[in-house]
Amino acid sequence: MKLKITTVGNSAGVILPKELLARLRLSKGDTLYALETPDGIRLTAFDPELARQMEVAEEVMRKRRTLLHKLAQ
Repeated sequence: MKLKITTVGNSAGVILPKELLARLRLSKGDTLYALETPDGIRLTAFDPELARQMEVAEEVMRKRRTLLHKLAQ
């Protein structure tokens, strides 16, 4: 998909077609992440920092399952 850079105030921006927004499951006001990869820049709705934090949380929950179960009672 070809996107054109346009002027937005004193900055530059890219207009995302509604079809692309739908595929990314994004709407106005949502956050879009730009990740640098060996092949270039990848735009994604996926938050890599949140994913890393969730991995740590899941590991803690697995290791402390009994403790968390007791706290829930």
